[in-house]
Amino acid sequence: MAKQTTKGRKSRSAARFGPRYGRKSRKLVADSEEKSKASYDCPSCNRNRVTRTSTAIWSCSKCGYTFAGGSFLPETSLGRSVLRSLKKTLEAD
Repeated sequence: MAKQTTKGRKSRSAARFGPRYGRKSRKLVADSEEKSKASYDCPSCNRNRVTRTSTAIWSCSKCGYTFAGGSFLPETSLGRSVLRSLKKTLEAD
């Protein structure tokens, strides 16, 4: 019996769409779903326990800290740049 290859396994979680919507769209959906279902570091207790509760709501299962973030990631690139500029202004004072 031949070893099974990874043929047909490229669409990951977007395989439920079958051949519909095109390869790129299915890949983008699979990427965003992977990011949203992953666990992240908690800003309060620094443990890798933050999961997505609902759209833009993230909570830590260890310490119970709940906060608002991005839709698919707990921290957006815009939020990171705002924090950076805040740190600069606080250090300047």
